[in-house]
Amino acid sequence: MGILSWLIVGLVAGYIGSKLVNRTGEGLMRDLLLGVIGAIVGGAVFHALGYVGVTGVNLRSILVAVVGSVIVLVTYHAVTGQQTARSAWWR
Repeated sequence: MGILSWLIVGLVAGYIGSKLVNRTGEGLMRDLLLGVIGAIVGGAVFHALGYVGVTGVNLRSILVAVVGSVIVLVTYHAVTGQQTARSAWWR
């Protein structure tokens, strides 16, 4: 996968992941970084489970990257102590 593919998958996955976790975007650069790191984490998790990770710009790769970005974002919020909009809503 080339750098442009990583950026496209990372941006889409980071945006979707941040919308799923806290219902607001994290910003362009943070979504991009979150998505690229999420693609790496998601690829490692799926590889450990016996599946193929991120392979290119396709729907399955974006799904893997979204799962990874949600893991990264939930972990980030747990470490920094920030509440997500969803958990603050029903609290």
